[in-house]
Amino acid sequence: MGLVHKDTFVCFDCEATGLDPEKDRIIEIAAASFTFDGIIDSREDLINPGISIPQHTIEIHHITDDMVQGKQSIKAVLADYLNFIGNHIVIGHAIPFDLALLHAEAKRANVSSTLSNQRCLDTLRMARLYGESPTNSLESLRKHFNIKAEGAHRAMSDVLVNIEVFKHLSRKFKTTEEILKRLEKPIALKLMPLGKHKGRLFREVPLEYLRWAANQNFDQDLLFSLRSELKKRKSGNLFSQASNPFSGL
Repeated sequence: MGLVHKDTFVCFDCEATGLDPEKDRIIEIAAASFTFDGIIDSREDLINPGISIPQHTIEIHHITDDMVQGKQSIKAVLADYLNFIGNHIVIGHAIPFDLALLHAEAKRANVSSTLSNQRCLDTLRMARLYGESPTNSLESLRKHFNIKAEGAHRAMSDVLVNIEVFKHLSRKFKTTEEILKRLEKPIALKLMPLGKHKGRLFREVPLEYLRWAANQNFDQDLLFSLRSELKKRKSGNLFSQASNPFSGL
């Protein structure tokens, strides 16, 4: 592992029947190994999940039950994808979710996998660090960096866009090690990314809501940002509190 633009990575994406790795199933999977010079190898498969695909997810990825009819099960391609990923650093947008999905499928198939310890670089978190895109969805980042669209929101088109986004987000770093190190620490967010106060600055979010949100099962960056804001208010360094003689009563 050395200079970012010299290293080989695997970018990986799954489409699934939903957002719960324990209950939901993979319906499409795509992976590409690449360096900054280009794609080395890639593969993609539609997968028959053995359960019906809910309508609300079809609206996102446009993969229907008919399309996966007669396709192979995840079990049939698992070994190929696990070998393809190997011990490469995996790149993806909110990649822990895709790794959890594949890991859960491997567990169900009684195939041993080291995916839960896979080193990965999450471009969602790298985008938060970069902090200059209006929102951090893959589509928003694609537009922000003027990357050519690759067609529908499907696994391989997402992989190809994701690789280009990763290249842009890596620019401030020399080595892969540097990015891994930085992502070990939480990242302070500028705006509340979800819920009824989505898009507001943390300092504008009501105290009760902050307290509630700080105890939810959110990702480390959001929890860090919520708790930092709570700490600020507690130490009373906000002008409105500092100028209120009754605030300490």
